[in-house]
Amino acid sequence: MENDLKKKNIPALHNHSTALEELLEKLPGEAAGMKAAELFSFLSDSTRLRILWLLCHSEECVTDIAAAVFMSPPAVSHHLRLMKQAGLIKARREGKEMLYTLEKTKEASLVHKMVDDVFDMQCPECSI
Repeated sequence: MENDLKKKNIPALHNHSTALEELLEKLPGEAAGMKAAELFSFLSDSTRLRILWLLCHSEECVTDIAAAVFMSPPAVSHHLRLMKQAGLIKARREGKEMLYTLEKTKEASLVHKMVDDVFDMQCPECSI
């Protein structure tokens, strides 16, 4: 184990227990940490949280989302673009409008549960 740690440039441990060594073998890499940090950064904005809550429970256009959160459509579009790039929401065209809703991914489902829990609301459409 110590040779493996040296290969990874990890300093020698005090060896209080083997639990830390075992955890270090499973420690996510820097790329995974960056991906998680990016996801959490999207959740650090109160407007995005409110928009996400709305999109967890419905499919909406920019105009309706803007009215619901008392913002301009361009400001809402900015938030939607960021959330779409993060893989949290998806869009589909219907005529001239784009409709947005929560993406069906593991990460988006986790965010859905967290948003419902934070706002102390149970999703009426699912049993998360």
